[in-house]
Amino acid sequence: MKKDFYKYFFVFFLFCFLFSPHLLFSQRILGAFSAGMNLSQVDGDEKYGFKKVGANLGPSVIIPFGKDKKWSVTMELLFSQLGSRQKEQYSNDTIADTTTSEYYDGYKLKLTYVQIPVMVHFKDKNFIAGGVGFAYGQLVGAQEWEDYNDSRGFFKTETNLNSPYTLSDLQVLVDIRMRLYQRLWFNLRYSYSCFPIRTRDFENPVYHDIETRKQYNNVITLRLTYIFNEVINKKTGETKKQ
Repeated sequence: MKKDFYKYFFVFFLFCFLFSPHLLFSQRILGAFSAGMNLSQVDGDEKYGFKKVGANLGPSVIIPFGKDKKWSVTMELLFSQLGSRQKEQYSNDTIADTTTSEYYDGYKLKLTYVQIPVMVHFKDKNFIAGGVGFAYGQLVGAQEWEDYNDSRGFFKTETNLNSPYTLSDLQVLVDIRMRLYQRLWFNLRYSYSCFPIRTRDFENPVYHDIETRKQYNNVITLRLTYIFNEVINKKTGETKKQ
């Protein structure tokens, strides 16, 4: 039921913005393409740091509205790779200290999503734009590699859609775009899951009790965005009124 709830919530959110009167009567729809990388971790998996690097790319539409067209709604369709990563902490001739939380040696998680972010932006002086919104993600692939330190065995579990991870992910995001040159923008984005993508039990290696943790995607995105049909004043580099 929870999965269905935020699917419907996202569709409702999308409908409200795309069919609002301001957008229906906006004079120009802009097309864009973004490409870059995600730096991600999964909170709650006992691995730390934005060490998993993945692709983030796809097309988008930007719909300006308001009197001076400083406001806009952006909708994207993205291929996005998230996950978690930890390098081996112990060599083969080293005995692990099982009193620490680093009981699992090497670990890598790769989650592949098709995402639909929807954001509202405000552009100031044509050179910087800040926005907030939501992104709905559909899981299309999941791979997990895990190394248990006690057995020294390294194995790969290719779980795909039979994984313990939820098939849907709703993220809240904050987005900043800065113009680099004419139609080319640098994009910095932070996003975080609104609901758990997995619940997992971890066994304490010393006391052998079970700790249950909820896991969430935690992502920093760095990209370049090119807006194809943005009308630019070549002398000033600013957007012309449309």
